[in-house]
Amino acid sequence: MPLRLLLLLVLACFPLATYGALDDEKHALIQELFPKATDIRDRLPDYPVYPVYQLQELIGYAYESRDISPLQGFAGKPVNMLIGLDSRGRFTSLRILNHHEPVFLHGLGEEPLFEFIDQYEGRSLTEQIIIDTSGSRSGKSPDGNVVHFDGVSKATVSVLIINDTVLSSALKVARKKLEGFTQAPATRAKTDLYQPLSWAQLIERGYIGHWRISSAAIEQKLGSPLVDYPEASQPDPGEPFAELFFGYINAPMVGRNLLGDEGFQRLKEKTGPDAQILAVMSRGLYPHLPDGFTPGSSPDRLGLQQNSLSLDIRDINVFDQNIQINADGMPEFARTTLFRVGGNAGFNPGAEATLKLGVTLRKNHLVADSTELEIPMAFAQELFEAVEVAPRPEDNRQPVWIGLWKERWLTISLLVLSLTLLTVFFARQRTLSRYPKLVHRFRWGFLFFTLFFIGFYAQGQLSVVNIYTLFLAIWDGFSLNVFLMDPVLFILWTYTFISLFVWGRGLFCGWLCPFGALQEMAAWLGEKLKLRQVKVPEKWHRRLILLKYPILLVLVGTAFYSLELAEKLVEVEPFKTGITLFFVRYWPFVGYAVGLLVVGMFIHKFYCRYLCPLGAGLAVLGKLRLFSWLDRVELCGKPCQHCKNSCGINAIHKDGRIDYNECIQCLECVVILKDQSQCVDKVLEKKRQRQAQILATDAG
Repeated sequence: MPLRLLLLLVLACFPLATYGALDDEKHALIQELFPKATDIRDRLPDYPVYPVYQLQELIGYAYESRDISPLQGFAGKPVNMLIGLDSRGRFTSLRILNHHEPVFLHGLGEEPLFEFIDQYEGRSLTEQIIIDTSGSRSGKSPDGNVVHFDGVSKATVSVLIINDTVLSSALKVARKKLEGFTQAPATRAKTDLYQPLSWAQLIERGYIGHWRISSAAIEQKLGSPLVDYPEASQPDPGEPFAELFFGYINAPMVGRNLLGDEGFQRLKEKTGPDAQILAVMSRGLYPHLPDGFTPGSSPDRLGLQQNSLSLDIRDINVFDQNIQINADGMPEFARTTLFRVGGNAGFNPGAEATLKLGVTLRKNHLVADSTELEIPMAFAQELFEAVEVAPRPEDNRQPVWIGLWKERWLTISLLVLSLTLLTVFFARQRTLSRYPKLVHRFRWGFLFFTLFFIGFYAQGQLSVVNIYTLFLAIWDGFSLNVFLMDPVLFILWTYTFISLFVWGRGLFCGWLCPFGALQEMAAWLGEKLKLRQVKVPEKWHRRLILLKYPILLVLVGTAFYSLELAEKLVEVEPFKTGITLFFVRYWPFVGYAVGLLVVGMFIHKFYCRYLCPLGAGLAVLGKLRLFSWLDRVELCGKPCQHCKNSCGINAIHKDGRIDYNECIQCLECVVILKDQSQCVDKVLEKKRQRQAQILATDAG
């Protein structure tokens, strides 16, 4: 009995003993992150990190990103990474453990992803990391604490999600486990503290911070006199090299005195109630912004740190005739800026922080000297009050998609404008169809816009991937943030979904699908080259159009069984090859996409009609449309077959009925129906009228 009891106790304790136990594979991966490690311990029971030691010294922690910040990726599943963070808050290295980002798995390949995450090695949480997808620059800015990472131009959303995952998870680990990263008690500005003050009084009371460095002091830091730098102006007697003033605008004592009551209120309306705004003003030989600074962007020359962490500051570019800094007695400044303070680290206005001014002066085109100046930033405590702040859950952080929408505002505006124009055109199609040339020109113009702007430029090709991503998101717990990551796709999907109930599938398939537009152009080219146009027999056509439905079911069903397999099967869509990657891909994929276009030169829109699973999904929802816009008359199909014979996609039955499941709303049949010289009904009506007129004349 005692032996049996002892065995039960051992079995009961066994799960606790093995909780967080380190397997050989993960041990080897962590060893790669920390090559000098001599002891890698099991995951801690109180926090999901693996302590890493060199002899008896703790040198850092390794952790899986999904255990700390499980942000959903573009495919609806988190990108899981093994991240190494040393005891000073620097990334040792990263490894991708698992991801489902389609553009890397079956598009660009994983090499660009690995190259992107390699940029984190050696970087610190004290640096401000900015993702640059233009490929114009990378590395640390010589003027400040900003680090530019090369993004991946075809995978902007994915790399921004990865960056947010890396930084937010590392920040949590640093605050929980690393010394020097703990936060001071949270504060906020007192909203009822205000009295009119002059500029001198604001500085005297500590409401506005002031810092100054002389030319002699900067010469000492650089190790050379300013005359050695041709680009540096020679200071006037008593003129500082740099002089900065800064204040926390959210505090009414500061904001109302600097902006005035009306300006302060307008700023709050423009930026929102939660935005934290820092004013920075400078004068002297070296202002805080260079001459070529782009409004609305993050400065390279100036940075902000708090609790050893870098904070994101971005110019909000709101100055106008109603918002100006103009306090009583304020001196003239070379640069005046309002910065929004944000980022993963958060900003505590009542706690000490540090502005960092990067100084770089060139002796010639090859040699430059640089230094970084630390500017203490602490405001009078009477401006603030302590506030109880519970730890914010992940979902309460500012979502990544907000920045993406702001960044692409011009693209979004053009897209919304084009969709508005298309809606007006379709709403008035019965009137406009009386002008065949107008309809044809508008259609071809819009197809070119769809292919080159929506498709190639804005990367707005919808895919069946979006359909099963939606189903998986609903299955796992729906979050709208995943779908807001790409503003172009979100707007197009929203518009397409609504239009399905008004016009059916055809509005998207015939007007807004970039690959569909490319097929239409291929068909036009085939006709111009006088290639033999193949008409699929009616019997076979009615069978072949059903093929796309089982393809759709297989793809969606497979996604629930194995997302990896579904990501491979979705290559039945040529969209990624033809639109996303511009046909720059491994030759079998290019051959498949080009082959479909070549077939489409003989059989009008072959892929759309018989293989497209996206078209099948839209057709299913399109059955719920509320209206049948395409007019028919009594002679349509009985006996007239003109519209049917002219319909390239064969979406008209012999009896004249429109098959809305297949119709792409090209409006060709509507134009024919309104044309006095093409529609048999109109021709016969005119003939009857002429005969009646002749009879009336004879009778007279």
